[in-house]
Amino acid sequence: MADLVPNEQQKLRSVFLGKSGLRVSNICLGAMTFGESSWGVPGQCDEESSHQIIKRYVEWGGNFLDTADVYGRGRSETIIGKWLETQPRDNYVIATKVRMNMGSEGNQNNVGLSRRHITASIDASLDRLKTNYVDLYQAHAFDDAISLEETLRTLDDLVRAGKVRYVGVSNFTGWQLQKLVDTSEKLGLNPIVGLQQQYSLLCREAEFEPFQVCKMSGIGVLPWSPLKGGLLTGKVKRGVGPTEGRLGWAAENAKKRNQSAATTLGLTDRAFDIIEAAEAIGKTKGRSVAQIALRWLLQKDVVSSVIIGARTLAQLDDNLAASNGWYLTKEEMKQLDDLSKPSIAYPYDFISLFNGDRKNRNAINQYVASLDE
Repeated sequence: MADLVPNEQQKLRSVFLGKSGLRVSNICLGAMTFGESSWGVPGQCDEESSHQIIKRYVEWGGNFLDTADVYGRGRSETIIGKWLETQPRDNYVIATKVRMNMGSEGNQNNVGLSRRHITASIDASLDRLKTNYVDLYQAHAFDDAISLEETLRTLDDLVRAGKVRYVGVSNFTGWQLQKLVDTSEKLGLNPIVGLQQQYSLLCREAEFEPFQVCKMSGIGVLPWSPLKGGLLTGKVKRGVGPTEGRLGWAAENAKKRNQSAATTLGLTDRAFDIIEAAEAIGKTKGRSVAQIALRWLLQKDVVSSVIIGARTLAQLDDNLAASNGWYLTKEEMKQLDDLSKPSIAYPYDFISLFNGDRKNRNAINQYVASLDE
């Protein structure tokens, strides 16, 4: 498949992560598919196939890999580490996460965002990743049990100690993210530079608050599940339930729990209206539905890099081809925006009556101009 290696005009673009000085590829390789899944998800990649996927990603010009300690209970980090120790470390941006329970029996402190758990977790992650620092260390979710000051001071200490270069978060609400921003500023700590959040044509609710905080604070958004678990590949057709792959596995699990597979997987008329529109746009451009969905994200000003997952080289090549060398027109973006617009509940609907287009774009998006430099 060497003939699929891209030319220079097709390779991934390099962008800044938010307003930080860290340059990353505009498509990030997510590693949740590396190693045996802790949740029994089928189709995981063994070490050899994972390394082949990383190698192909690098051939496309990619430099940004994202994992988490909880992925496969450390197996994903271990697979990346075995690859990374054979590479020039400084060429790559490695991101991982901390927060989830790592399953150590009898250890009640092996979960959360406490100083104890964070400091133990970073050392374990560094050991598995075969490196002495990670470029981006992310809180995997908010922790109601721990004070923000304890968490943020600990993360700041890791930056000062050289174990971490930048700090990010994932799966945060708007108020949680704003609280982090304010507390970091109050304490004079290193700022949050990235928000990893579920975001796609089928999941846009984070636009209401978290992304507004990102715009005001120069935090780069890193969308995860950009293809909504494979639904935005167009493989599932209207009126026909999925029977193969991960969607088929999810549908079967839903049935075992006496749940509607269509409801659980979001197989709605609205979803298929979006998919069919993306398919029609793709046909005019010679692009896949997945590429259209990814391109839509890449053209959102708050997005720095889109996190994709791949189980085969063919999937990877198709996804990476969304990165560079072509664009959706304003009309195509608007069509997809209109079809995928989420329902607006109170107070957002009420507020919109008064604000409309009353936005100071110069003040809100000062950092965005740097992304194209």
